[in-house]
Amino acid sequence: MAAVALLSLGTLGAGCTASTQRATPPRQRLVVAPAVAPARVVRPPNILVITADDMRADDLRWMPRTRRLIGGTGLQFRNSFAPNPLCCPSRASFLSGEYSHNHRVLTNEKPYGFHAFDDSQTIATALRHAGYRTALVGKYLNGYGSERTHAGHHPSLHYIPPGWSQWYVSTEHRWPAGEGPGGGTYHYFHLTENVNGEIRSYPGRYTTDVTSAQTRDLVQRFGAAATPKPWFIWWTPLAPHVGLPDEPDDPGTIRSPSGHLVVWGTPARPTWVKHRFDSAITHGAGTPPGHPAERDVSDKPHYLRFAPPLSKREKGAERSLTRQRAEALYILDRRIADTLRTIRDTGQARRTIVVFTSDNGYYLGEHRKRQGKTTLHEPSIRVPLLMTGPHIPHGLRYDPATGVDLPVTIAGWASASLPNADGTDLRRTIARGDTGWRRPIVLEGLMDEYRYRHGTHWAAVMRGLDTVGIRTGRWKFVRYSTGEWELYDLRDDPLELHSLRGLRTPEIQTALERAWRSYAVCSGTACRMPLPRILQTGPRQTRRIARHQERERQRYFRY
Repeated sequence: MAAVALLSLGTLGAGCTASTQRATPPRQRLVVAPAVAPARVVRPPNILVITADDMRADDLRWMPRTRRLIGGTGLQFRNSFAPNPLCCPSRASFLSGEYSHNHRVLTNEKPYGFHAFDDSQTIATALRHAGYRTALVGKYLNGYGSERTHAGHHPSLHYIPPGWSQWYVSTEHRWPAGEGPGGGTYHYFHLTENVNGEIRSYPGRYTTDVTSAQTRDLVQRFGAAATPKPWFIWWTPLAPHVGLPDEPDDPGTIRSPSGHLVVWGTPARPTWVKHRFDSAITHGAGTPPGHPAERDVSDKPHYLRFAPPLSKREKGAERSLTRQRAEALYILDRRIADTLRTIRDTGQARRTIVVFTSDNGYYLGEHRKRQGKTTLHEPSIRVPLLMTGPHIPHGLRYDPATGVDLPVTIAGWASASLPNADGTDLRRTIARGDTGWRRPIVLEGLMDEYRYRHGTHWAAVMRGLDTVGIRTGRWKFVRYSTGEWELYDLRDDPLELHSLRGLRTPEIQTALERAWRSYAVCSGTACRMPLPRILQTGPRQTRRIARHQERERQRYFRY
């Protein structure tokens, strides 16, 4: 099969009119490599993975260059998920290829977070062993710089994990008042990093600009090295995560109709991009303008059941939050285009695979949840996934993909090995197309609520988690440590508005319950075992359900 190279990055348009819900034929000229390679040893590809922070799948609307230059010349996955939709567990899964119940980073805070992750064997160590130069630029794991390492070393401020040849990573070290450089991971205008063991600070510079410049510099240096080796760069920008400084146009703290004070966190942005999307964004992405996000929440678990509809002031805050996230992503979009241009200008496009994704999604009012992630509805678990480069065809894929699968796929591209991984190698789906939804996505979470943290139902299966589910092509089944559960038929209820009390088809109900018990504790190859046939969906049905979800979301939320 002919290979499509990442070339002709071309003129970068500034508009944002293309829809993320349909693929637009690329305007660039594609360069087709010979179908039969010469008889020689082929160097493994360079690999650039860009992982945004808290970006929803539908946020791609605000990134026209990324859609065109990566998705428009390569593949767009329409069923891509974060199994544990929270920063640290998701990133630990990308590093290890394991679900949370195996790598044991269940949430961001102690006793989990950075300290809980065993970094002795990761995708970085696997690629270094395979002869790659490796680099991490941006955010690592929550608690890095302030917590002990998994091996017990303290402090971790100057720590560089095994496998990384270049380390440009932000720190969460807490500097005493008046001491040290200040700043850190979550300050958009005062990034502080461990750069190969040396602490550097960038006051006054926008964090996305800093990390993109560092990524481009590494691309140039790796490409110009006297000893030719393939390289792997994991660029993890902060956008559109909540971050400092507070700004005059932030929503701030608002009292909800139930009397609770809600802090509306937003990303910070430079002045030049503010108000860019005011006319395009007239309401929050998950808050319909004319009615509540969900009229009846009596079918939902306790943490949502008593949530009141958003007040008029809260709807204004949701609109402002949606706008600010779009502005932060628009800046990232421009810097991604700059980085792809550097790859092209240094003559490395023909041998570089580029992947764009996010660590988790984000609620923006759906199910009356004002903002955030962690729990397992579609806005929280769905993430973008685009890829382009040599041997990556152009088109769409509807087979499932997750952050647990990506490191296994990367290892395959690099002829490396992650022997204990739970994820599936996506290279067959990438090259040959969809085969249908045959395996489940295991969904996991640990909520920051006393009722759930101290629940005792299904403890042997949940293993410290308090919400565990499985997602198939049609069904989603989630159980909570309180004994509550949610069951959705995503074919008939694509927005998860009506949790079912049971199914008229007992065979499906029984199959879902057995699959939940089995996959919730799976490890390695057991996580890749096919679902019972009654729970599988073929390529056409999978595609119809996904497209129906996209259409219904656009109709319901009016965008």
